[in-house]
Amino acid sequence: MSLAAPRPGAGVLARLDVPGLLRRHWPLLPLAATVLFLLAPLPAGDAAASGKVGPADAASLLLALVCGVQALRGRVRTLTPLGVLVLGAPGVGLAVSTMTAADPYAALPGFVRYLQVFVLVPAAVVLLVRDAHEFRLAAGCFVVLGLVQGAVGVIQFATHTGASYQGADIRAVGTFGPGDVMGMATVVAYGLIVATAAALAVGLPPKVRRIAGGCAFALVVPLVLSFSRGAWIATLGAVVLVMVMAGIRRALKVLVALAAVGVVLVGGLGVGSEMVAERLTSITQVSSAPDQSVTDRYTMWAAAESMWRERPAVGVGLKGFPANRDGHSSLGLSSGSDTAGAGQAFIKQPLLSPHNMYLLVLSEQGLIGLLALAGGWAAVLVAGLRRYAAGEGIRDCGLIAIGLLVWQLTDFLYADIGGPSTVLTGVIVGLAAWWALPSGDGAGFGARVSGRPAPDGPAAR
Repeated sequence: MSLAAPRPGAGVLARLDVPGLLRRHWPLLPLAATVLFLLAPLPAGDAAASGKVGPADAASLLLALVCGVQALRGRVRTLTPLGVLVLGAPGVGLAVSTMTAADPYAALPGFVRYLQVFVLVPAAVVLLVRDAHEFRLAAGCFVVLGLVQGAVGVIQFATHTGASYQGADIRAVGTFGPGDVMGMATVVAYGLIVATAAALAVGLPPKVRRIAGGCAFALVVPLVLSFSRGAWIATLGAVVLVMVMAGIRRALKVLVALAAVGVVLVGGLGVGSEMVAERLTSITQVSSAPDQSVTDRYTMWAAAESMWRERPAVGVGLKGFPANRDGHSSLGLSSGSDTAGAGQAFIKQPLLSPHNMYLLVLSEQGLIGLLALAGGWAAVLVAGLRRYAAGEGIRDCGLIAIGLLVWQLTDFLYADIGGPSTVLTGVIVGLAAWWALPSGDGAGFGARVSGRPAPDGPAAR
């Protein structure tokens, strides 16, 4: 008989059963990689490179492949006809827009990109995520991503190694670089919303809620230092909605705490106070005294509308906006956006989209494409809100799913897809659809695989 003392932590590892967890949850590994691979630094100039397949994109393709294999084995959710329609309709609109484009071959890369982001990735998330526990694991990856990228952004601001902003290299952009100034702001906002929802959710353990609350407050700092007006507006709207859904009393407490943090950071410590104040003031001046970036945006919005009027049903075709921009733009459009800093030399970045997802879809895909895409998003949002109001399912999952989707739909009013973080849009649509869409077999995934009921699964109605 061995008298050797057990190694410290051996009992914990035995109870944890890591091999068993990997066997059960291995289909989630590509999903986690799709989110966390955005932590990898990108070479200067690659953040906004068109047509490049980054690590996160490769992971998302592996996610779709795993979903296909699991579907052949019968180990995915069964969707209702409504779920199939919502997830599959965008593919029909994309096919129509590609076939009717002036140059279908030039539109083909756009077809592949849209199919990846708005069909394959959301469908894979809906079909592979089996229960609330796996949903939380996927959502937690957004918090990790936001914290790490946010920390890099804060260091950039403090050491003047960020992107150029008003003559100083202080804009927090994380590893995305100045070519994708919205990248860090986007992932930080995602993490902040997930953390806020978890902090307000009644069903989670108090320790988890306290940690989530701390993460949410920490993520406010890099979001402010991103100087992204669009991200601020979208985050404020989504967070307020999540707080109201969680309860008015808790919402008021969080609002007071956030106000206190803002006063301390900007007022007391002077964290970019003058620049933040100037950026906030500029939000109210978009019509009376707009800066050049706002003027460019208005000009491109008008160009997108003009393209749509030319071909209202099918648009000018995927990837058609850049080719048709000059013929539909006024002389007020500048030659491009100046980018520099964060390890990149000065580059004049061309303006190749209207910076409004709805107008981009309308101009390139027409009413058919807009109805297929935006109609599906609206259906998911309405179904998700109705399910939460009915008190069905796990409440923290509903808060997270609705908060993320509302942020994305709000952000689409003044931004569109582009850059490495685009693939996360598909994950968010998938998580929201997971919450909103019922399963076609009336039982959770766990019930069909293990023979046991899955009360916290998406199909437990």
